Amino acid sequence: MRVVVKTVGTLLSAILLTYPLWAPEWGLGILGEIGALGVPGGPIALAAFLGLVALYCRALQRTLELLPAEARAAAPGSVWWMFAIPYNFTEDFFIVRAVAASMAAHAQVPAAFTRRWAAIGYGWCAFQILSLLPGTAGYLGGVVAIPLWAAHWIMTVRVNRRLAAARPPVPLAHDL
Repeated sequence: MRVVVKTVGTLLSAILLTYPLWAPEWGLGILGEIGALGVPGGPIALAAFLGLVALYCRALQRTLELLPAEARAAAPGSVWWMFAIPYNFTEDFFIVRAVAASMAAHAQVPAAFTRRWAAIGYGWCAFQILSLLPGTAGYLGGVVAIPLWAAHWIMTVRVNRRLAAARPPVPLAHDL
């Protein structure tokens, strides 16, 4: 079932990403928005956004690395699937789910925090997909997705600090 959801979700995301090619009367889409910034504005905006996504992925990877291996529902490197466009639009839900399941399996992370973290994560994922729609719905989706993504990132950094502080110190070579 997971493969079907990912395949259908990826196909639908690809259709939404490419609507300017087959329905130009609907608008320019995200690629048109980037293009409207011109050169060098468009490439700079795209590079900045991808840089932020990389930092966010690194924070999620760190969360999984800080959790005990037996609590992990996914490999730490799996969060980098966020760069596999258009697959990422569906995969992001699965990434949030895997990290939430990993946190839930570790007593150091309060259950209420994990539930809020997951809800905000699913929220930004859903509004990110909504942002692919043409017109007002797409703009509103983006306007909601970005603050939710930022809030989720902040929560991720906070849980990482908590997990790092709770880890026993690693002895240095001269201490052995």
